[in-house]
Amino acid sequence: MAENEQRPAYTYADAGVSIAAGNALVKAIAPLVRSTRRPGADAEIGGFGGFFDLKAAGYRDPLLVAANDGVGTKLKLAIESGRHDTVGIDLVAMCANDLIVQGAEPLLFLDYFATGKLESGVAKQVVAGIAEGCRQAGCALIGGETAEMPGMYAPGDYDLAGFCVGAVERGEQLTGERVEPGMMLLGLASSGAHSNGYSLVRRLAADRGWRLDRPALFDPERLLIEVFLAPTRIYIRSLLPAVRAGRVAALAHITGGGLLENIPRVLPRGLRAMVNADAWPQPRLMAFLQAQGNIAPEEMARTFNCGVGMVLVVAEDDVTSLSADLAAAGETVLTIGRIEPGVRGCTVSGNAGTWSARGGWRAEHDG
Repeated sequence: MAENEQRPAYTYADAGVSIAAGNALVKAIAPLVRSTRRPGADAEIGGFGGFFDLKAAGYRDPLLVAANDGVGTKLKLAIESGRHDTVGIDLVAMCANDLIVQGAEPLLFLDYFATGKLESGVAKQVVAGIAEGCRQAGCALIGGETAEMPGMYAPGDYDLAGFCVGAVERGEQLTGERVEPGMMLLGLASSGAHSNGYSLVRRLAADRGWRLDRPALFDPERLLIEVFLAPTRIYIRSLLPAVRAGRVAALAHITGGGLLENIPRVLPRGLRAMVNADAWPQPRLMAFLQAQGNIAPEEMARTFNCGVGMVLVVAEDDVTSLSADLAAAGETVLTIGRIEPGVRGCTVSGNAGTWSARGGWRAEHDG
């Protein structure tokens, strides 16, 4: 017998990759993708790239703004609990909310789903969440990538990355240059921990032996896992009218680094955010985490959003009117502080103490 006749005939499936499963997934999610259609995009998938027509979307002289992000270790809670339907909303939210702070409208979204072995049921749930997030943000899901990579991930594990592109008319972008002393800080309530601090949440859960499938001690109507997996709030539809009307001087998306690190990112030199931590009640989830972990207030302010998912810098004489408009759009609006002269940064103070950050990640050179 010839030497080559003794060798087995290998296929891609033998290596753990199923092309058929990938094709079946694309077919299954096509209706979900179509549900995100909007002016400028037909939200069809299957090509090598997705088109977007800026003119059809109504833009005359736009600047494009792009952002990408993931969901972090919140995914582990979704995987371990078998609840995959909301992390896609988180994925869109983390990207789209970063665009609105530049004054940009999210227009298109692409996702990357990577796993060791493709389980179509799980992947479809994840994409359903992504499609829901896109509908909430008003952007079209125009493409993505499903990567089946045996040996790269533990059984059942997967990872997500999202990529969002938006646009703003030239001259209307938010850069922080409009911020002035005396302006006020409005906070929009978060829907939970959003997508930050989950490595600490998971560590506490393991050390304290929490039963995530039991009702939360602080909210008996909901399971603890439901509280932890509550999707990140998407603020686009409520904020976009105010941004386009020029009523917002700056926006800060409160993600990793909390209030202390994120607000300074949108301030010009010579101005400081003064936040009154007693101006809003601490959410029960945050109080629970702080008590269970004996977490210092400053650590809370750097790790979690503490109940505030987005911060607006607005003129003092527009606070009442704008707060009413945002409340009518479904937001819980909090007046949390003001802008004062000083070294660029943020000071959070209250009955529990005072904590400061100087400049944030890109503003450390103020004299």
